[in-house]
Amino acid sequence: MANLKLESSKLIVAGVLDRNTVPELQREAHHLLRRGEVQNLDLSGIESLDSAGVAFLECLKKDLEEENPQLTVIAAPLPILKIMRTFADKAVEVEKPATASIFESLGQKMEDAWLELKDAVLLCSELFWWSIVGMFDRKGQKKGSFTSAGVQLGYDALPVVALLSFIIGFILSLQSAAQLKIYGGNVFLPDLLAITMVREMGPLITAVIVAGRSGSAIASEIATMQVSEEIDALRMMALNPIRYVVVPKFHAITVVMPLLVVFSIIVAEIGGVLIGLQMLDLSIATFITRSIDIISLKDIVISLSKSTVFAWLIVIIGAHYGFRVKGGAEGVGKATTASVVASIFAVIITDALFSLFYLG
Repeated sequence: MANLKLESSKLIVAGVLDRNTVPELQREAHHLLRRGEVQNLDLSGIESLDSAGVAFLECLKKDLEEENPQLTVIAAPLPILKIMRTFADKAVEVEKPATASIFESLGQKMEDAWLELKDAVLLCSELFWWSIVGMFDRKGQKKGSFTSAGVQLGYDALPVVALLSFIIGFILSLQSAAQLKIYGGNVFLPDLLAITMVREMGPLITAVIVAGRSGSAIASEIATMQVSEEIDALRMMALNPIRYVVVPKFHAITVVMPLLVVFSIIVAEIGGVLIGLQMLDLSIATFITRSIDIISLKDIVISLSKSTVFAWLIVIIGAHYGFRVKGGAEGVGKATTASVVASIFAVIITDALFSLFYLG
């Protein structure tokens, strides 16, 4: 229903403006405009309109401006403005909305953060639940999805993990060897490299690589499915999107992430061996023996625990931003970028917390 009402000097247009309601509105406007001069035209109550409604508003605005050149147009809702700009002969000038105060902006940001946190917690609870159920019941999951996700998240990441780990191990050993050689501490290079890679650099660097490579892939895949309405299609087929799409990736990355970390540590040690042989005259046997002796069971458990927690963070954050995407291709790009940034940030903060706990 459409409604046209004159209050004091304000003409209020509300409701649905389409080809069915416009003729009656034209008759009402003809009678109302005889009662006096209109100072304000309020379009904020319009719910929807078509091209006939846009034409009616243009004619109405033109007639009002002839009577009162100082006419003020109060803004219509943003979706209505977009339709008006699409069909109008010229852009509709509207009154700019009042600028929100700093307290309003802060409150809005806090509310948005709270809602986002609530969505993330709900996603975590549902993901962990279906992950546990999925270990015993494969219903609701695509056949072969675990293997496919494992190849994508683990095997395909081996080359870049190997390259960066080798370079990091090589550079750490090169810089350390220059100082150790001065004080005759050549034999301590394996100890230093092993502790550094197992406790910190191995899990951290691997997680950052996986977050940038695989985390972005998870977010973009889910975001694309959300935009193309494939997620809604899964729900229509009585398939839980988290169980069907996210759980196989969650299982796969939980398995492959610790393996990638172990692989990263081994490759970094190879880079250190080259420096030890060339600069410090260490034998391969000495390097391997001291590296094994310096590492305790506690270090290994912490390293693998870190890698598992990092893997969970990457999948959860990627899925969270993927499901929250809005818009088309631009929204997919923004969600992917935001997921990578948030994943890397979360990994670094979590790594710092791990360090505080196990060093304390």
